Amino acid sequence: MDLVLLLSKEPKQRKKLALRLLSRHLGEVTPEQRSQIQSLSINQLEALGEALLDFTQRSDLEEWLRSHL
Repeated sequence: MDLVLLLSKEPKQRKKLALRLLSRHLGEVTPEQRSQIQSLSINQLEALGEALLDFTQRSDLEEWLRSHL
């Protein structure tokens, strides 16, 4: 599916895209992380989307989630 199309869809699709990008960048997301990401607001999800570009290891995601939830 086209990235632009996914970005224009409802929040559920945006969360799905974020999870796919995180999995590709850091490896498989844990069930707990998946649940935390599913609970993010749109603003938090957008912030995560920007932050994940700077993540170099799984602990970066863990720290981001701790500080934003």
